Amino acid sequence: MRKYATKYSIRYSTLYAAAAGSIFALALAMPAARADDVPVLHVEQICHGIVNQAGDSLTAGDPKVAFSQCMDAEQKDRETLVKEWPTFAADDKRHCTAETTMGGESSYTELVTCLEMARDVRKLHEPQTKKN
Repeated sequence: MRKYATKYSIRYSTLYAAAAGSIFALALAMPAARADDVPVLHVEQICHGIVNQAGDSLTAGDPKVAFSQCMDAEQKDRETLVKEWPTFAADDKRHCTAETTMGGESSYTELVTCLEMARDVRKLHEPQTKKN
């Protein structure tokens, strides 16, 4: 019985070592995203949802146009976000990114709005903290 258990424990040990090695190799092969990079959001899902909920399209009843308009607006918001990203506080970036990606659907419009509101609230509180 002991010999049988040892034989399988060696196989499982080898299996675990191989799996761990594979995971480590994959982690090394993947490009590391810096913590301060603008997140890549998959906005197609939210644009499809907006088009489906709208019922009528924004232009002449063509849902493809409305989808492309949504995607264009999201791309413009991403470009704005790339320009403004360095101006936002690290805590706000973490909080707003987590909030925006919660639930599966993500939007650059939502992310930039969250970050701008957080920045504006900080600015409103600056005079009070300087007085105290």
